[in-house]
Amino acid sequence: MGYRTGKRYLVFQLLPTTLGLGPEVWRVLDKAHERRNLLEYEGMTDIEPQLINDTLTAAKTVLAAWRDTAKKG
Repeated sequence: MGYRTGKRYLVFQLLPTTLGLGPEVWRVLDKAHERRNLLEYEGMTDIEPQLINDTLTAAKTVLAAWRDTAKKG
């Protein structure tokens, strides 16, 4: 198993500061990561289709915000 600090939640919470994104984005990413861990470490395979859709939307939002920030920098 790789290096883990337990600071993942903090990284998601920094999205408002770094990319101007609110909790509607980082909470989805946190939940998706939690489910990913349950899948990998406990074999849980029940993932709601809505979470998949919300995660894709959040990822697209992060990408768009990152691109906007990169253009300005």
